[in-house]
Amino acid sequence: MTVNEALRAMAGIVVLVTLALGHWVSPYWYLFTAFVGLNLLQSAFTKWCPGMAIFRKLGLKEG
Repeated sequence: MTVNEALRAMAGIVVLVTLALGHWVSPYWYLFTAFVGLNLLQSAFTKWCPGMAIFRKLGLKEG
């Protein structure tokens, strides 16, 4: 798995989990979903995301 694939998988999982938590636990979880979306948007322009640094340290290779 590459860094980009892992980042997309992590973002998808976090979005789905926080949507479920927002529905069943508290609507405040939707704020975390929005944070993930904003982070993905800024990474499209800056080519940087905190998750990428973590995955690189875990030993994943660039795409």
